[in-house]
Amino acid sequence: MKKVPNHKTRVLLAAVAAFLLAAAAPGLVLQAAEEKRVVDVVVVNEVITPPIGEYVLKGIKQATESGSEAVVIQLDTPGGLDLSMRDIIKECLNASIPVVVYVSPQGARAASAGVLITISAHVAAMAPGTNIGAAHPVAMGLGKADETMMEKVENDAVAYGRGIAEQKGRNADWIEEAIRKSVSVTAEEALKLNVIDVIAKDINELLEKIDGREVKLVSGNRVLKTKGAEINKKEMGFREKVLITISNPNIAYILFLLGLAGLYFEFSSPGVVLPGIIGGISLILAFFAFQTLPVNYAGILLIVFAVILFVAEIKVVSHGVLTMGGVVSLILGSIMLFESPDPALRVSWSVLVPTVAIVSLFFIAVISIAVRAQMRKVLTGGEGMIGAVGETASEVFERGKVIIRGEYWDACSKAPIGKGRPVKVVRVHGLKIEVEEET
Repeated sequence: MKKVPNHKTRVLLAAVAAFLLAAAAPGLVLQAAEEKRVVDVVVVNEVITPPIGEYVLKGIKQATESGSEAVVIQLDTPGGLDLSMRDIIKECLNASIPVVVYVSPQGARAASAGVLITISAHVAAMAPGTNIGAAHPVAMGLGKADETMMEKVENDAVAYGRGIAEQKGRNADWIEEAIRKSVSVTAEEALKLNVIDVIAKDINELLEKIDGREVKLVSGNRVLKTKGAEINKKEMGFREKVLITISNPNIAYILFLLGLAGLYFEFSSPGVVLPGIIGGISLILAFFAFQTLPVNYAGILLIVFAVILFVAEIKVVSHGVLTMGGVVSLILGSIMLFESPDPALRVSWSVLVPTVAIVSLFFIAVISIAVRAQMRKVLTGGEGMIGAVGETASEVFERGKVIIRGEYWDACSKAPIGKGRPVKVVRVHGLKIEVEEET
């Protein structure tokens, strides 16, 4: 016969089971935590501008707050603004979680500002078929900086780059060459020169290769545990997308011209309201973009001057001289508007040429309509009667009646005119008109 455990035995067994479960719980929790490791990925494939800087900083901050294992900045950039670059670098150097900069996908580049951002990471990586370099600073803004100023800017960039490279244990001499001589190298050469740490064909391979690597954070050393981590791509918010779109040189250029056209309509036809609203908003957005781009203010003034010449043609008929001057000024201003050796920071020819053509033809058409309206014969009042044709309702000499435009008028003429004869008005005397026989 099978023996049934008594009450005390059952209580003892339950206590032992509870003890064993409690002892195993921390291990299970740790294992679950390890299985849920997350690596955030921030994708940057634009020029480094304030909106991009804000997006990257926000991505690092969110990764830190969510307890991610690391944050990867997937980079493909021709360069950008110095201030935005420094904001990103400052955040990378002081981040409390590992920051990995990965120049990817194949065919991508880390040029100019992208070089210094890459070397500031705790782990610098590149995909095969990518390149890094050409970090020589470029003057932006009003005209070109003089030689002394450019030398100061260059020396400052070299000191900044060498300082970051030495702190991260990377090749400071190559960084100086990239800044002073604009040298550029492939991913394989960058690895040999100790500019980067890893070459990986994709994110998954990157996470496998950097797993177990020890990095130095401001809070102390930390070993990366990225193998098999969940990849969490941080999507760009609506606000960042709008600001980045506006900061595109082509969009900024079109907004600027649209703003000037809108204000022109509002001032020429007060009370229409809508063109003024559209023009004002477009100009504000354009000037926001201009502060993030290498703007030449001579280009802005030439475009504004072109609009002034178009308006002047309506007021002062110059037989097309002012219009031609406006077209030339618009073309020169459009070409000079953005100064940069990089096409990504200039208006593309595929946008510039049709835009200039459309705007020029538009203003020429408006001017033609306005000039024709001014030169059109007056059809009302006394002046509007001169030249009008009718016929006599009676004999006309010193006095008589004529029918002009269906109305009877008192008339006179210098020579007798018979009844029913065609006549033309030659002069108006108050309510009496002088006519002559129409031949």
